[in-house]
Amino acid sequence: MAIPPFLADLRSFVGTRPLWLSAVTAVVVDEQDRLLLNLRSDTGRWALIGGILDPGEEPADAMVRECLEETGVTVLPEALTSVTVSELQQYPNGDQAQYLDLTFRCRPVSGEARVNDDESTEVGWFRLDALPELDEYTRRRIDIALAFDGATAFRFAGA
Repeated sequence: MAIPPFLADLRSFVGTRPLWLSAVTAVVVDEQDRLLLNLRSDTGRWALIGGILDPGEEPADAMVRECLEETGVTVLPEALTSVTVSELQQYPNGDQAQYLDLTFRCRPVSGEARVNDDESTEVGWFRLDALPELDEYTRRRIDIALAFDGATAFRFAGA
């Protein structure tokens, strides 16, 4: 998987230590109520489409970019459905990161779903009642996006 140049530069200073990064995730649902997923090349697990923001990049623009880069599908972000924090991730190369994740519900507007870069080994549409095995964090963001009622979901530990 290609590491963005700004992140490679940062890693040259911090090594594999944990980084706090901003990320976007797409819950892309088509007119047949199918969900777009990719089989990640780094983890071997099915996942939502997403990635980290480039410095200064608007989150919705990053979402459109990530979907096109990874799947060949152009999407229209319709709503910011949740703001969450991931668990600390450790990648096969030893890099560690934790993400502030902005999840968008999106609809496809053009393109055919395909493996479009080295981040995926498969890309496909799945009926909502026939999703592959997904981790709990992914399922939670899907559920929130599908039940979206106009209010962005977030956790608040305060009073």
